[in-house]
Amino acid sequence: MHHRTAVRAVCLTLAAAGLVSCSVSRTNEPEPASAPDEAPAAEAPTGDGAGDPYYPEDGNPGYDVTAYHVRISYDPGKKTLQGDTLVTAKASATLPEFNLDLQGLEVTAVTVGGAEAEFSREGDHELVITPPAPVAAGDEFATRVQYSGIPEAAQQGSLGENGWQLSSSGGAFAAGEPHSATSWYPANDTPKDKATFKLDARVPNGWSVVSNGVESPATPGNDGWTTFHWNEPTRIATYLTTVGIDKWTFERSTLADGTPVVSAYAPGAEDKKSIEARLPEILTFLETKFGPYPQSAAGGIYINENIGFSLETQGRPIYAAWAEEGVVVHEQAHQWYGNSVSVAEWKDICLNECFASYAQWLWDEAKYGADLDEQYRTEVARSTDRLWSGKLYDMGAGNEFGAVYEKGPLALHALRREIGEDAFNRVLKDWPTKYRDDNASWPDFEKFVSDIAGRDLSGFFEAWFRDDTQPADEFLYPGPLRK
Repeated sequence: MHHRTAVRAVCLTLAAAGLVSCSVSRTNEPEPASAPDEAPAAEAPTGDGAGDPYYPEDGNPGYDVTAYHVRISYDPGKKTLQGDTLVTAKASATLPEFNLDLQGLEVTAVTVGGAEAEFSREGDHELVITPPAPVAAGDEFATRVQYSGIPEAAQQGSLGENGWQLSSSGGAFAAGEPHSATSWYPANDTPKDKATFKLDARVPNGWSVVSNGVESPATPGNDGWTTFHWNEPTRIATYLTTVGIDKWTFERSTLADGTPVVSAYAPGAEDKKSIEARLPEILTFLETKFGPYPQSAAGGIYINENIGFSLETQGRPIYAAWAEEGVVVHEQAHQWYGNSVSVAEWKDICLNECFASYAQWLWDEAKYGADLDEQYRTEVARSTDRLWSGKLYDMGAGNEFGAVYEKGPLALHALRREIGEDAFNRVLKDWPTKYRDDNASWPDFEKFVSDIAGRDLSGFFEAWFRDDTQPADEFLYPGPLRK
């Protein structure tokens, strides 16, 4: 995520919004497949959250989603959405009932395994589903939810509105971190439960849809509407899913390895084409630092809106109207740090934002000859207590998107000088290789770096990442940073 008033980039997941109405017959709904070799859980889970200490009501226990197939119809004139979403999951416990997260929108029907299920709404976003018979632990099961209404934004985030938003052209998009997905489809809304994502989005002729992953040809209807098809085969956290409905100008190409590139420009954002033209160069550079590009597709979504952030929606970030080259570097770095390797909990957010922010330093060093040691000393010299008081690990709910953009790259540059160039380069590349398509925590990272460095770095990590005061000189000026 990158926020407007910062010089560095803050990466939020941007989910561009779309609405499509479709009904799908039950005969096409997959039946649950049992997995008898799995040991059943002793008892059903309790509670309506996945247990993140910052957002305890987000997500749900008792199952792991394997795939989302979202079908929506959106009428920009009426601002109404009709949705029909299939959630395929595997039960990790016996489920007499289970929850999905969905904000607003009226649910009209729910089936589990093709059979009608009872459902109710609780709180701001809980859809409580009672299947006709309990789902057995180890079983794969498919839940279909049909719903409609006028989507609304989720709660205000620290950098602006999360969720469904209207664009000045009359279209819509969904964007936000940690929330946005459940403003337009039901989901297990926690980054710990990554799944594949497929979208069929139906809009009136003249409008078009952009989303994550690989594009398939659009399907014109005989009713004045067209359905657009997108498929993300790489597992994705819900906040990184996106849909954008607008009168897009598309540019399509491929990277040298054949990865499809689709970039979309909203009316008024066509001047961003010159920035996006550097995308292959940026990705090639980031591959030299972080290893092979880990996503199924690439590109960007350029909206003509002055929202407070840009967001690293997977494979295809969403950029606010003010985004420039450095923001593109930042959001693309997230394709490794944050998207491929996702946080275990939101207190681990430095694993996303500190590294994407430092990628901008690395880019400036390589492309513009920036002296990063001098840049570091300058920023430390002009720092105030406000900078040092921000924690980089376990900073508290609502404080995730603060110190990580300023103090974060300073901390990583100090780490680079603390452990040396060879070890630091190994860290940058080996971490996203080890945890590719997975989740990891900050304590995992501390151990990982200490193992590569071959020594105990607990003092350094305590001073820079866990404390809220200026590090002692031994950690503030390691190696060549000391003059």
